[in-house]
Amino acid sequence: MEIEHVDWRNFLARWSEEWADAHGHVDELSPDDAAARRGRWLGADPATEADIAAMEDRLGRTMPPSYREFLRVSDGWRHTGAFVWKLAGTREAHWHDDASGLGEDFDEAWGDEGNPEEVRAQVGLWSRALQLDVESDITFVLLDPEDVGPDGEWAVRVWASWRAADPERYPSFAAFMIAMHQEFHVHAPGRDEEDGPAFVNGTTRSQDASVSRARTAALRGRHEEAAALLAEARKYGRPYAHELLDQIAQLDGTRGCGVQPPHPDNPRFLSEQLPLKAVDLLAGGRPAEDWHYSDPAIFPDTARAAADILQAVRLGTYRYELGGAFGEAVHEAREQARWGDTDAAWQVLRAALPSWEPLGPGHIAPMGLLADPLLAPVLTAERRLELLRTPRGGESGPAPAPAGDRNPEGLSWLVRPGALRPWQTSDSDYRMILVEGAAPDELPALLGSSPGTMLSPPLRQWDVSRHHRPDQRVVSSYDDKALLSVGRAGQGWSFAFEQDPSVGFDTVRFVSPAPAASAGGGRAIVIWHERCQGTPVFHLSAAQDGTLRYSFTVRGGTLESAAGSVPAELIPRALGFDAPDADGQAAAAARALDAVARLHGVTVPRLALTEGRLHTFESLSWSRPPGPGETYTTISFG
Repeated sequence: MEIEHVDWRNFLARWSEEWADAHGHVDELSPDDAAARRGRWLGADPATEADIAAMEDRLGRTMPPSYREFLRVSDGWRHTGAFVWKLAGTREAHWHDDASGLGEDFDEAWGDEGNPEEVRAQVGLWSRALQLDVESDITFVLLDPEDVGPDGEWAVRVWASWRAADPERYPSFAAFMIAMHQEFHVHAPGRDEEDGPAFVNGTTRSQDASVSRARTAALRGRHEEAAALLAEARKYGRPYAHELLDQIAQLDGTRGCGVQPPHPDNPRFLSEQLPLKAVDLLAGGRPAEDWHYSDPAIFPDTARAAADILQAVRLGTYRYELGGAFGEAVHEAREQARWGDTDAAWQVLRAALPSWEPLGPGHIAPMGLLADPLLAPVLTAERRLELLRTPRGGESGPAPAPAGDRNPEGLSWLVRPGALRPWQTSDSDYRMILVEGAAPDELPALLGSSPGTMLSPPLRQWDVSRHHRPDQRVVSSYDDKALLSVGRAGQGWSFAFEQDPSVGFDTVRFVSPAPAASAGGGRAIVIWHERCQGTPVFHLSAAQDGTLRYSFTVRGGTLESAAGSVPAELIPRALGFDAPDADGQAAAAARALDAVARLHGVTVPRLALTEGRLHTFESLSWSRPPGPGETYTTISFG
């Protein structure tokens, strides 16, 4: 219903009939309510023009337009929503004059200079407002004569002590009454009772039809259209409106509509609702005791599964499992993502989306992807929108424009501000090994800290150290074992990468792991780049078949060491490493990185390194033991 054009007679008649039908099985009604049910009318006789004129003369103000139009149809109203049992007509409406004694406390809080203008505008409300509630559940309905719109409408503010919040604002009396009609639908007797009479009327049929149209629109990729329909239907409490709208909100980033608690009767309970709920619980830092879904006294049939889901989400081992063609694509995409190829993972999912099938009428998207620790990072904000815009679930429509790849080409992106910390603009130090002819899972055998070194489960960057060295108490300046994240670096290449090494580059003791990495055949390239240790350092070394071919180290614009025959594309002076300033040296590092990328066709995945999960292992030491007479530092903690 359009608030600006309310047909009061038809609107109030429909509301009365719906109320009477909803209370047809209620035996205990007050005499007035029983009369209203028999007469199928919640209102009173219309107010005459003389009645309205007398009211305005008594109050000293002309009433706002929609309230005057309402009075011409009914001079008062019963059961305005769930908590106001009688609303004033021309004779009962009166100035509140702070009769509740709330003005002083509210004005002090609202009048604080730090509050927004719309909050401070409420100061004086309790003294100036026209009170419309006559009988209510400690609920005040106030017309504000100083909050007037361009159409002459006064805002309505509703406050109830048990809501513990500022008064809720409606832009006009018409808007308030429409909202109360919606509230009646949400709280109507028998609405949720299995054995009660069906709560069906013209309004419910109309809104249910809107939900059906919205679901079809959503599955055809028209999520904005669907959201508008669902937002209206949700106000009437229609089935599926809230959960469908919540799925759209989680994917398009609007959020804010509130998440309904999962229920075991929902076919998505274990596969999608609970995993997402577990993600929210852990992200909010809430204790496991809040996970009441694992309480067998409350959920006897699913408690064990719920406990397992929470544990899997906590450990990062949860897997979104589906059947059919889309389930196969999910498995394939996960394999791509765990080796860092997040762009390929999304391409697999995107191609399979039209084959996805919903699990019931309250389902419009594969939401469980957002709980999968490997695939959730793949679904960037742009890709979530593309998912929403892709026809699926047996519906058809135009395919959306691809969101595009997220991993930049080349390697020079590592030099950009915030490259490895997208949430900041600061630089990051890093070191990496690029290995030809070896799969990522073969790198521990070449570079592991000990025989039999194994890969960890996929880990987030901030979990790597805690996983490998949970009780570390001693750090040595010569025993420099890196914690390396691994993945694919292009056709025939793998990478092993460490962000922010715990020690700085030591030219004297450094031992390049490139020969060990290339011992199985093929080539290996080592890059170590420092910018956060004071003086910029860039090291590059390359080996083939276990033999070092060339290397160089530049520190602060000075070539500190060099060996072998450096390719022309990588000669430090030609790249500009002799620049006197840090920015010039960073530009030279960018040129060197892109030259390596061009020469060997390699890259490393930014999205996987910054937001994803990768397998990791502890490497052999990157520094030699101390020689005779050399000293080293050992630091003990705790």
